[in-house]
Amino acid sequence: MVDIAYPIETRTLANGLRVVVSPDHTVPMVTVNLWVDVGSRHEVPGRTGFAHLFEHLMFQGSRNVTSGEHFEALMAEGGRLNATTWFDRTNYFETLPVEAFELALWLEADRHGHLLDAVTQENLDNQRDVVKEEKRQRYDNVPYGNALIDVYATLFPEGHPYHHPTIGSMDDLDAATLDDVHTFFRTHYGPNNTVLTVVGDVDPPRAFEAVERYFGELPAITLPPAREPQVLEPLTEPVRLERHSDVPNDRLYLAFRLPVEGAPDFDAAEIAVDILAGLSTSRLVERLVRTEQSATGVDASAWGFVDGVSLGLFTVDIAADHDAAAVEAAFCAELDRFAVEGPTDVELETAKAQAERWWLSTLASQEQRADLISRYTLHGDDPAYVCTYLAKVAAVTGEQVRAAAAAYLTAQRRATVAYLTSDEESDV
Repeated sequence: MVDIAYPIETRTLANGLRVVVSPDHTVPMVTVNLWVDVGSRHEVPGRTGFAHLFEHLMFQGSRNVTSGEHFEALMAEGGRLNATTWFDRTNYFETLPVEAFELALWLEADRHGHLLDAVTQENLDNQRDVVKEEKRQRYDNVPYGNALIDVYATLFPEGHPYHHPTIGSMDDLDAATLDDVHTFFRTHYGPNNTVLTVVGDVDPPRAFEAVERYFGELPAITLPPAREPQVLEPLTEPVRLERHSDVPNDRLYLAFRLPVEGAPDFDAAEIAVDILAGLSTSRLVERLVRTEQSATGVDASAWGFVDGVSLGLFTVDIAADHDAAAVEAAFCAELDRFAVEGPTDVELETAKAQAERWWLSTLASQEQRADLISRYTLHGDDPAYVCTYLAKVAAVTGEQVRAAAAAYLTAQRRATVAYLTSDEESDV
């Protein structure tokens, strides 16, 4: 196992902003990465899509920055930047020459502290239209575009934080008033609800001083009362949704409830998912694609969430002239066999080696390293997780993998979303 020892220093400002600095002097670049503890799971019925909407609004100007200037100013310095929204967070990031480090901090502080000066009715209406167009392009007008929305709604019950997607409801966005949107920002966007990570060619004392100078004046917000996690146990019997539409081929999405990321058996469940279908040598790839040739592709991954449950997702593309139900039956048989037998020594070693390769490859990117540090600081208060993850994976035993598969990944515990090419539609 590779020994990882990135230098990491932390500080919390008086207003609650958690700051992590990891110096890396290999290239004269710096990454500024912010994770705000607000995602679609923090939304309430009738107010979905707000977290993602703010990912867009944050580039439309703030107190001292005009619309689009955030992009223009940093790209003029040779920077690259973007933002993403997910169930558990919203993320803003930029990588740029170290000479522009303080410009990035100033721009981020202005929008994180003073965005609402620029959130007018005109900007809100404009960005609502942008989100609608994004939904049309990414979801409504592409094959299988709404499949993940169906997966979430089928696996997680109505009212659960992961039941609805980050894109949200267009009806909810249409109904949102300017006051609703301002209230959402004031509720969630504050320094005490944010992690700021700096990775790159800057020494910690300078980085901390600069962050203090630009962010220290921002007032803490009153956070909503913490609520208990919405824990979901694995399904006790299969559930199913079928969609019949104009898709290139039949495709199955098979989803499972996993433990939350950080739970003792999440790592074992993630390894089980990889051994079953996440690697080119996986059991389901070998059986369905190479041997039986009933599928043209099989893939899988475990998505770690923090609010009571995670997601294990398998995707199977059915080969022409093969029956989706028969392929699903073979898939289920392989799952149940694995839950009894567990992995071979070679399978376990291969999965761990792949995890190590992926982790080291990810950490080699300054941007990705900053993102992981922010993630595990926000969700686990563990900025050094990037240095200890591989040791955790190496400690997982074959019996733990088998037990996790038996607990979470049997046929009886599956939610199937089937996108089929035939005419009829059923919802069972």
